[in-house]
Amino acid sequence: MREWVEQRFASAGIEPGGTRPWDIQIHDPAFYQRVWSDRNLGLGECYVEGGWDCRQLDEFFARLLRSGVEEGLRPTPSLVLRALAHRLFNFQTRGRSREVIEKHYDLGNDLFRAMLDSRMNYSCGYWKGARSLEEAQVHKLELVCQKLMLKPGMRLLDIGCGWGALAKHAAEHYGAKVLGVTLSLPQKVFAEEACRGLPVTFQVRDYRELPDQAFDRVASIGMFEHVGHKNFKAFMDLVRKHLTEDGIFLLHSIGGNSSKAGVDPWIAKYIFPNGELPSQAQISHAMEGRFVLEDWHNFGADYDRTLMAWYGNFTEHWPRLKARFDERFFRIWSYYLLSCAGAFRARSIQLWQVVMTKHGLEGGYRVRDLQAEGRPANAALPGSEAAVEDLVGLGR
Repeated sequence: MREWVEQRFASAGIEPGGTRPWDIQIHDPAFYQRVWSDRNLGLGECYVEGGWDCRQLDEFFARLLRSGVEEGLRPTPSLVLRALAHRLFNFQTRGRSREVIEKHYDLGNDLFRAMLDSRMNYSCGYWKGARSLEEAQVHKLELVCQKLMLKPGMRLLDIGCGWGALAKHAAEHYGAKVLGVTLSLPQKVFAEEACRGLPVTFQVRDYRELPDQAFDRVASIGMFEHVGHKNFKAFMDLVRKHLTEDGIFLLHSIGGNSSKAGVDPWIAKYIFPNGELPSQAQISHAMEGRFVLEDWHNFGADYDRTLMAWYGNFTEHWPRLKARFDERFFRIWSYYLLSCAGAFRARSIQLWQVVMTKHGLEGGYRVRDLQAEGRPANAALPGSEAAVEDLVGLGR
């Protein structure tokens, strides 16, 4: 058992008790038994309980995953049962959809305000030419709006709108009229305050309960991970129903390299209940017969930098946050942010932006990547210091 675990660490260049930043220091004698019997779940739970430490947890996971440690591993009986349950049952029903909101997104705006950028973007930033998290998130918003080819007066549906960052940017800089839907009341309250005076409406409702109207553009940023494989086709049908004939749909989602039922058991238990990362095949299959694929963009490596920036903010503000959260919470969220950063660094998971239309754009689709074309004449160039300074103060 101990030899089995240490062999896998050795293949990744990790030494228990070693002196390098990615080597682990084991404090609990039961560590090897827990990893051997419960794999990822045991590894994570043992860390949360203080059973082991690592100075550079992100690099520990990057090296472990790059080594292919998961390849060829025989699944434990509990993992087999879990995978079977996810294949048989729908874990993302309307009733279950509130679980992740209550356990994660409703933890408090103070937590997310401390961790995220000023506009509360809780999805991957676009770091091309960016010098900070703030700029990377401005670039991401610009990238989305330009891929959508937004124009003044267009109606934009933002499914899973979070704290309203995209809605605010689209309305303020592109003249769009936006409807944002979320299941989180704290998100809605924050978003409404940030978008005061703009043609933006936010509603607390399930995406399956959208009003009966059509939109010129539809975007879903970082929400598809909560839809589940049993609902992928229904989700695409719903978007198609609410999109005009010449409309454009942009899907921004984390993705897995292979089709699996459910996600990492530790992440599912402690961070995102009922989450599920779609694969390329699953997205393509759900699109088939419903949409024309116009563009598929992968910038998953940028999520590594985004997560490390969030971790930096989280630890910087921890002295204030620990008045409300305990040390166990600190270890849970450190493990979450750093293990995910390592996974993106190892390219074990991806970040995709997929652009779709109902019938294909006449003449073809051209991605406009952070260009000034189509922006208001008095607007600062996207990503410029003036633009970032303007956006940093919005919603304060």
